[in-house]
Amino acid sequence: MSNRIYNVLFHTHTISGIFISALLYLIFFTGSISFLRDEINAWERNEPIAEGYFEHIDFDSALNSLKQHDTLYSRDITFSQRFFERRIGVFMTPPKDTTIVTEKGGGRRRGFFYLDMDNYSKTDYASGYSLGEFFYRLHFFAQLNFFGRSGYFLAGIVAFFFLFAVVTGVLVHWKKIVSSFYVFRPKAKLKTIWTDAHVALGLIGLPYQFIFAVTGAFLIIGYTVMLPPVQKVLFDDNPREMQKAMESQKVEEYAFYGSPLQKDFSLNEFVKRTKQEWPNLEINGFKVFNYGNENMHVQVMGSPKFTDGFVGTGYQTFNVNDGKLVSTKDPYNDISYVEGANDVIKRLHFGDYGGYGMKLIYLILGFITCFVIISGVLIWLVARDKKNVAEHKKRFNTWLVKIYMVGCLSLFPVTALTFVIVKLFADDFDGARNSFINKTFFWTWLIFSVLLLLKKSNYFTNKVCLITGAAFSLLIPISNGIKTGNWPWVSYANGYSQILIIDLFWLIVALISITVVFKMKRK
Repeated sequence: MSNRIYNVLFHTHTISGIFISALLYLIFFTGSISFLRDEINAWERNEPIAEGYFEHIDFDSALNSLKQHDTLYSRDITFSQRFFERRIGVFMTPPKDTTIVTEKGGGRRRGFFYLDMDNYSKTDYASGYSLGEFFYRLHFFAQLNFFGRSGYFLAGIVAFFFLFAVVTGVLVHWKKIVSSFYVFRPKAKLKTIWTDAHVALGLIGLPYQFIFAVTGAFLIIGYTVMLPPVQKVLFDDNPREMQKAMESQKVEEYAFYGSPLQKDFSLNEFVKRTKQEWPNLEINGFKVFNYGNENMHVQVMGSPKFTDGFVGTGYQTFNVNDGKLVSTKDPYNDISYVEGANDVIKRLHFGDYGGYGMKLIYLILGFITCFVIISGVLIWLVARDKKNVAEHKKRFNTWLVKIYMVGCLSLFPVTALTFVIVKLFADDFDGARNSFINKTFFWTWLIFSVLLLLKKSNYFTNKVCLITGAAFSLLIPISNGIKTGNWPWVSYANGYSQILIIDLFWLIVALISITVVFKMKRK
């Protein structure tokens, strides 16, 4: 590689990294927290569930409960477990029978809500909003969608530039990438210390970072930003037609006709029949076509366990009137190219294919990436602290990095404090939970950032964030014990693994933070 090409790659790597550093840190920090999304929701709501929860749901009782509030006849009703939690997403189409009078709530409108499958209580999106949902959405800037999909678009740009920074970083360090990995000089000058740490940890997390740069750009730009206009322009804003064209799965439709179904039926039996066909299938979807009509059909959907298959989904569709199987898709063998590609990208991005062991690996690599981002910013600052650099430029660089450091490092104590406040006070809030969580997190973040900026010291910022973060982290299991009585030993005894994992996670984070504080020395 010539010196000119090297210099071009080096400067573009530096510029692209600085341009996205704070936003990228936010993505990886909140994204790492999001790997425990399901556990966070169970901890926050005190609603732990066991493995295989969806397939043991009593759908007959659930639908009977919905009848008390909505007119179900002739509707298509879909139950989906997008995440592993007790509250299931329910979508109902408008009644196909045009003679139905809207004597009950909901009437002829379509509806979406969450249904607690233990007590059949209904919640809408705002009132059912959770900490897990908040951090999951924040990691692709959904809260910044002030103008259409502006937040998604920003996240997509950051993912694209991150991919560029990863590739150029590998090219820049290629000749010394192996030898530099084994070098760490803690007693050298600052730039050398940060460079050694940046290269070594960057190499450890390189495959992880490349995967997330590619899959993140695809999921945000490809799915969230590009698909809606493509659907609107090419498919006349018809999602079913676009789904058929992409051939990701067969779109089934059953016409409404005739009179009401005259026989008694149990929908739970169809779930049992599907499990008999594929015993290891994880049931995650249940759809009723033309509820209560003589042409009523039921579709049971699921995916292979990660030990049996990395990709694929399957279903069986039954005619309720005669109980016959009318359609099937083998989740192990009947997999199209589009479906397989989509599943690979999503599983690599969400890390849901290896249990808690894989989540732990993803979590650690995510925090390592946060350190790589911070070290890259500090390298940039120290490299420009030279005699030939104008004084006003030095001041600008110093303030820029202080703002970056304050914004990034304060995320730790702010996140821990938000957990405590939401656990103790969110249930007493009369308005929508999403409003309460948003205000708690962002106002706390602003206050922390302003106070730390007044001190004008990166060392002070780092130390205070570690100390306050450790203190708030210790308060998280304490607040849970006070609020619910599920202290860590109680959760362990009762088998509440989801709740226990969150308490243990924050206890370990607190201990690590305290250890680092005692090891810290001003350089």
